[in-house]
Amino acid sequence: MVDNDMVDNELVLPALAKFGFAMWFASDSMRNNKNVVLLAVEKEGSSLMLASNELKNDKDVVFAAVKHTGTALEFASAVLKNDKEVVLAAVKQCGWALTFASADMRNDKEVVLAAVKKTGRALNSASADMRNDKEVVLAAVKKTGRALTYASTELRDDLTLQLVAARTISASNA
Repeated sequence: MVDNDMVDNELVLPALAKFGFAMWFASDSMRNNKNVVLLAVEKEGSSLMLASNELKNDKDVVFAAVKHTGTALEFASAVLKNDKEVVLAAVKQCGWALTFASADMRNDKEVVLAAVKKTGRALNSASADMRNDKEVVLAAVKKTGRALTYASTELRDDLTLQLVAARTISASNA
């Protein structure tokens, strides 16, 4: 019979110090140990997927995970997907993290601006209101000209935005 404590202490903990996905081999008790999970997510944010549900709802753990890997927001609790501080940290690390934020956060101008400034095409995950906000769309097309395709119909027809998008595309192809 395998002694889980021995495996955890002699194999998993040393591996976690170097490789966050060693959580795959951790026991349930380790997946519910805040210090262990923090060690894992600081090495690989996506290892949050292997944490206990309790720790997926722990702001310290989730914040550490999304600071390392913004898209780890996918594995956070619904409560933390709606926490502005956590979501801002996630989208500042990776704009695509906006995809995993709550509907309220995808409609929060500060959050959406941070996301599209990092990844213009994150506009695709923004709320309809934000896709119709000229400041947000302008920030997105300055980063990625093709983000204009995700703007509202009205803003896609805006000549100023079309010009900025064309310049951005042209500059990225140069």
